[in-house]
Amino acid sequence: MTGLVPRVENRVVNSAVSVTDLHVERGGLVVLPSVTLRIEAGSVTGLLGPSGCGKTTLLRCLVGVQRIASGEVSVLGLPAGSAPLRSKVGYVTQAPSVYQDLSVEENLRYFAAVLGAPRGDVARVIELVGLTGRERDLVARLSGGQRARVSLAAALLGTPELLILDEPTVGLDPVLRRDLWDLFHRLADTGVTFVVSSHVMDEASRCDQLLLMREGRIIAADSPQALLAETGAADIESAFLTLVSAEQRTQA
Repeated sequence: MTGLVPRVENRVVNSAVSVTDLHVERGGLVVLPSVTLRIEAGSVTGLLGPSGCGKTTLLRCLVGVQRIASGEVSVLGLPAGSAPLRSKVGYVTQAPSVYQDLSVEENLRYFAAVLGAPRGDVARVIELVGLTGRERDLVARLSGGQRARVSLAAALLGTPELLILDEPTVGLDPVLRRDLWDLFHRLADTGVTFVVSSHVMDEASRCDQLLLMREGRIIAADSPQALLAETGAADIESAFLTLVSAEQRTQA
């Protein structure tokens, strides 16, 4: 990054996600004016920014469920939303996307059948997200954090190469948040790519790469260490504010 301008690495070969000049409008309003970014395969990338800045819209574009006005979005070498990606991309929305009237195990068996994942995979993902012993509990009777973990378990079924997680740690206690981030990195070490959105700046240090977003634009793209060194800030929140101030001076 030079002069507080977002740096986008040109490493197409190892990119799990490639976005070029993405423009999205909703209800006549521009949500994403022109987004360009690359996400390296096998990395944990944090998409950070205040609520309402366009993070969820950008993630929906990566999944392929958002109508775009122009631009290109490539995921694992294919256009986002392509049929071959359905078993390769896991998506966890902000709201738990599981059935309240089914048990944990029943939910995961259903999603395993839809994805064509082996039945034995259900036990694997239950253990991964720390729900062993809660298999027969109805989802409706679980806490908000536990329901979020069921949604994450569903996304982990099969062999996803890319996991897109929208605010997965909201409402979770610090210990569980730590454990989930540890899980993300363990899976990334096996080659799985993570894109994790958050408005909690203190989670930035847990990421390999950060995409800082404001008003639909990526204002910085780099490692946490590089952003801190570039801005001279003590933490990512301060770095974010420094970048915003620099951008405002440029536009003035």
